[in-house]
Amino acid sequence: VGEWGTRGGLALGEIANVDDGGGPGPHVYFQSPPGTAGEGPGGADDEGPVRRQGKVTVKYDPKELRKRLNLEEWILEQLTRLYDCQEEEIPELEIDVDELLDMESDDARAARVKELLVDCYKPTEAFISGLLDKIRGMQKLSTPQKK
Repeated sequence: VGEWGTRGGLALGEIANVDDGGGPGPHVYFQSPPGTAGEGPGGADDEGPVRRQGKVTVKYDPKELRKRLNLEEWILEQLTRLYDCQEEEIPELEIDVDELLDMESDDARAARVKELLVDCYKPTEAFISGLLDKIRGMQKLSTPQKK
């Protein structure tokens, strides 16, 4: 039982990005639902609630996740320049990389991004070209690949 159960009051199956030196990646902590703690095939346990720590392995490639994070940071930086504002003031728009990757051609991707940036008064061609270069060769992250 230990101190791990107090980290942020995590509920059943919540992901905690806690760097506790216990290994790479986020951990998922499992907590028994109220009323079922300590119960198992052998009957009730008189020691009180039992908390179990579990890890979940996700089939996403860490390098792809890093690429996505870097891309997201680059997009935010570029949009703050295009809209000449702070990150919090960027108009609400959603550049969905997976949607772009699903499209047949760079022309279709460019048209979609241009459509999203319709209210931007600065030229967007360099941003669109840079975005298309950066997503070339990326994999979709919506659904983990099955093996």
